[in-house]
Amino acid sequence: MAKKKGSKVRKKRHLLILEIGGVAVLAALVAGLVLYRNVFSDTRDAVLEEYMGLIEKKEYEKMYDLLDTASQESVHKEDFITRNKNIYEGIEAKDITLDIAEEQDTSQPLSYRVTMETLAGEVTYDGNTFFEKEKGTWRIVWDDSMIFPDLGKEDKVSVTSLEAKRGSIYDRNGVLLAGQGTVQSVGLVPGKMNVQAEEDIQGIAAILGTTQENIETQLAASWVKEDSFVPLKEMTQTQLDEPYTSPEGIATGASIQDKLLEYPGVLITEAESRVYPYGESTSHLLGYVQQINAEELEEMKDKGYDEQSVVGKSGLEKLYEDRLRAKEGYKISILDSQGNEKTALAMKPAEDGEEIHLTIDIQWQQKLYDAYKEDKSCSVVMNPKSGEVLALVSTPSFNSMDFVLGISQTKWDELNNNPDKPMYNRVRETWAPGSSFKPVTGAVGLTTGAFTAEEDFGASGLSWQKDESWGNYKVTTLHEYNGAVLKNALIYSDNIYFAKAALKIGADTFAKQLDKLGFGQDIPFDIGMTSSQYSNGDTFETEVQLADSGYGQGQVLVNPLHLACIYSAFFNEGNMISPYLEYQEGKNPSYWVENAFTPEAAATIYEDLKEVVSNPEGTGHSAAQVAGVALAGKTGTAEIKESQEDKDGTELGWFAVYNTEGLDGQTVLMLNMVEDVKGRGGSGYVVNKDVEVWNQVLAE
Repeated sequence: MAKKKGSKVRKKRHLLILEIGGVAVLAALVAGLVLYRNVFSDTRDAVLEEYMGLIEKKEYEKMYDLLDTASQESVHKEDFITRNKNIYEGIEAKDITLDIAEEQDTSQPLSYRVTMETLAGEVTYDGNTFFEKEKGTWRIVWDDSMIFPDLGKEDKVSVTSLEAKRGSIYDRNGVLLAGQGTVQSVGLVPGKMNVQAEEDIQGIAAILGTTQENIETQLAASWVKEDSFVPLKEMTQTQLDEPYTSPEGIATGASIQDKLLEYPGVLITEAESRVYPYGESTSHLLGYVQQINAEELEEMKDKGYDEQSVVGKSGLEKLYEDRLRAKEGYKISILDSQGNEKTALAMKPAEDGEEIHLTIDIQWQQKLYDAYKEDKSCSVVMNPKSGEVLALVSTPSFNSMDFVLGISQTKWDELNNNPDKPMYNRVRETWAPGSSFKPVTGAVGLTTGAFTAEEDFGASGLSWQKDESWGNYKVTTLHEYNGAVLKNALIYSDNIYFAKAALKIGADTFAKQLDKLGFGQDIPFDIGMTSSQYSNGDTFETEVQLADSGYGQGQVLVNPLHLACIYSAFFNEGNMISPYLEYQEGKNPSYWVENAFTPEAAATIYEDLKEVVSNPEGTGHSAAQVAGVALAGKTGTAEIKESQEDKDGTELGWFAVYNTEGLDGQTVLMLNMVEDVKGRGGSGYVVNKDVEVWNQVLAE
């Protein structure tokens, strides 16, 4: 509502009240007060305040009623309402305030200052308005300058959008991962189409995955002329180059682009779009943008979004929305009848979105995706000494461009009904770690003094139970060997050794140490990750569960990034690194958990894991064939089954692998998990895949 501010002093009137007495005199006094208010509140100031207050209420008809007779004769009510409505609502005028100079001569125009907020910022102007008194009431002598002083009858108020660009996302080496690019816009020029084009439209609709009705609706738009380009769908050049197969499933030998151009009137041109150059390999990480929906607009309208805004819907596009978003600018001007600018009233400059540089290395990201794209898997690559995350990959994947360009219902159903769940970001979830958890148990045991690295737990064969209290349950392992000490137990991945280790540590101490390592906590990372757990309850419920947990079974579920962070302590004298995703030159490493393990325990595990790869008996020995680096790490195969007797369960394969030399002194820790490796070599399947990845990265 309009407000009057400033130093204006209200006029005061003094009434002589005679004490005559009686109710009748009191009634007369009340009537006199009403008369006083009616006579003296109808000032020019009050009329102007009322007029300006009606603008924000959008009550333009009442504004018109405040005009004098001559003004109403010169401008028709409907024209007045339309002009004021279009201008004030077009500039989104609000928070209108008035500052009226005091004690002005009523024979002269009333001087005042108006301030209002608009979509282009604050507008302030000085006005001078004449008033006429009609039947004892002040009325406004109106012309167009009442809206803005420089506005003439034939002039227009123009609102111009100043375009801004959404911020781009880059990898650590400045490679574009998401940003402004071009796509191909497929459309029709009506004047070049066949006269009887119904069959053509049906054919085009089938190729584009839309309907005949939808195309006809777009062609019938009021703006469309014979020579207009009517856009129908945006596609990538890769999509256009794909072979075209008819709805009957017949391969035509032509590309989609060739098939479209067979129809008269089809035109393919370039259009600007948000693009993701690395497609499926980065889609889970980056997410995608789309036009804002009604629910989002309701939540975000106070931040300057409108119906045409494009917003991040998932991944980093959503996470960094406030920083990436383009903030359009606006300019409000008065134009003369020829379209020339007379006055610039306000301008809010456009603000491009921020450029964001990630720690991601697209080389690792893409190589891992290519290696595992046919699997249900997730991968984390990080520098364990700095905390820089070099890759986050989930497979199978989807293509962000499908959503940017407008995903069809058929494609959406295909993604959602796929049993391999391509929309599911596995890297954010938790999984049974199996033997990849054994180094953690070993480090906890050494740190707490539950046992030493040289302590021999004794031979137990291929199956073992603590005592008869376990009933028929036994822990099994795959290999027999001499000397049940920590190093050998890691080399042979001995389940029995680590079951005994967990029992030696004890339930309370093990739980306390795992809590210290971040179990049950949020991972300090930009992207939200599911918290790891070691039990479905508050602690280990049984001795068997405790024993199974020692080798990564039981109820242990670990997030891959979290497990990588725990492994990082082996590189940092027992301190667990804080992972980070946004590149910062010269950033000093920070620790999520200091003294997670003793320096001695961390160093022991680091050295022992070298043997898992270098020793011919080691479960990760296949990784020794990678030339140019020396690798170390730990495999893991987690059984997912209902009971020990269940023969139909599946297996998860793990490999946590790092280089101890090579890569020009850079240390890289890579951790991979693959579902359904049962019958495919277990964790050996993952080791072989990782060998391919390391060889490819080193070859470039």
